Amino acid sequence: MPRYALKIEYDGAPFAGWQRQSHQQSVQGTIEAALARLEPGDHTIAAAGRTDSGVHATAQVAHCDMATDWDPFRLSEALNYHLKPLPVAVIACAPVAPDWHARFDALERRYLFRITARRAPLVLDAGRAWQVKTPLDAKAMQAGADHLLGRHDFTTFRATHCQADSPIRTLDAVSVASVPSPLGQQVTIRVRARSFLHNQVRSIVGTLERVGCGAWQPDDVATALAARDRTACGPVCPAHGLYLDGVRYPVDPFA
Repeated sequence: MPRYALKIEYDGAPFAGWQRQSHQQSVQGTIEAALARLEPGDHTIAAAGRTDSGVHATAQVAHCDMATDWDPFRLSEALNYHLKPLPVAVIACAPVAPDWHARFDALERRYLFRITARRAPLVLDAGRAWQVKTPLDAKAMQAGADHLLGRHDFTTFRATHCQADSPIRTLDAVSVASVPSPLGQQVTIRVRARSFLHNQVRSIVGTLERVGCGAWQPDDVATALAARDRTACGPVCPAHGLYLDGVRYPVDPFA
């Protein structure tokens, strides 16, 4: 059966996460239903990462198997037609080898978190950025983030119901940037790793916000990491500021 890689953009607000749910709308279930409109029958797709409820994606990657050969452009156009009016779009489609796997072949996942610091309620970015009321010190946040780089036991930054076999992960990069704007201070946090624990990124961001507002010192992040204790973590930030921003493979299927 021909296999295709799909690069997918979605607004996570109306979905109960990526993974198919029995009684709730999911991104996976929505795309599988669109595939069934093109080729009747059951369809199962696999993604590079399972985003939680409310998390967005600018470049999620998944793969699907079809019964017949499709021109990639026609397949993406047909899927987008049947995905309307839900906020999901296939932005690229490419044929791949029958054994290519969106999850297991991935070398790296990239996430972006957006924060807006201002007093007035968000309007244009409502549901797409985390609003905080206090200006943030991005340099202090970066100093705190630097303690997390490398291979560590991330128990402190792991959800209590995380199902991963081990809390050991390697964080390849964390970068914090701040841009002044008429709409309020815009702070972005970008993280890169081969894989992440459940709620790891949101736990890291919530902790770094504590540093940015002055409640924590940068070295407190190292202390929290070393504690290997969930209660030592800062607050878990809301899902709506988080975006799956890219997936890297040995060879880019969309190049």
